[in-house]
Amino acid sequence: MRTFLTPLLLGAMALMSLTISLPAQHMAQDNGELQRSYHYVPPSAKQSVEIGNFYFSRKDYRGARSRYEEAAKDDPYYAPAYLGLGKVYEKTGKKQKALDAYQKYLNVLPSQKQADDARGVHKTIRRLERQLALEHKHQAAAEQPSSSAKK
Repeated sequence: MRTFLTPLLLGAMALMSLTISLPAQHMAQDNGELQRSYHYVPPSAKQSVEIGNFYFSRKDYRGARSRYEEAAKDDPYYAPAYLGLGKVYEKTGKKQKALDAYQKYLNVLPSQKQADDARGVHKTIRRLERQLALEHKHQAAAEQPSSSAKK
C-alpha cells in the first residue's frame, strides 16, 4: 500500500509546484481578461416586457409596472411596453394613467400586425372614458348640493 501512495503523493506535489511556478504576469493578464469579459448587460425592452408579463400573471402589479416602465424608457417606440402599462394601471384603479398608456400604445404601433390588439384597446379606452365621465358626473353632483347649501 505504501508503494502505491508514494507515486500518488509525488504526482500531487508535482501538480502543486506547477501551479505555484506560474509567472505572476500571466495570472494578472488572465484576471484582467476575466474582469473585462464579465459585465452587466441590461435586458432589452422585449425581455423587460416578458418579465413584466410574468409579474402581471402573478398579480405582482408593482413588479410588472416597474418592468414595463423600464422597457418604455429603454425603447420609447416599443408598443407592448405601453400596452402592459395600460393593463397594470387599469388593474390598480388608475384609469386616467391607463387611458394615457393605451393611447401611447396606439400612437407607437408599428404596423397592422397588432390590429386585433388595437381593436381591444379601443374598446377598453371607450369603456374607461365612460367610467371616468360617470365618476366626474357623480363628483359634480355630490359637490353641487354642498355648494348650494352654503348660499
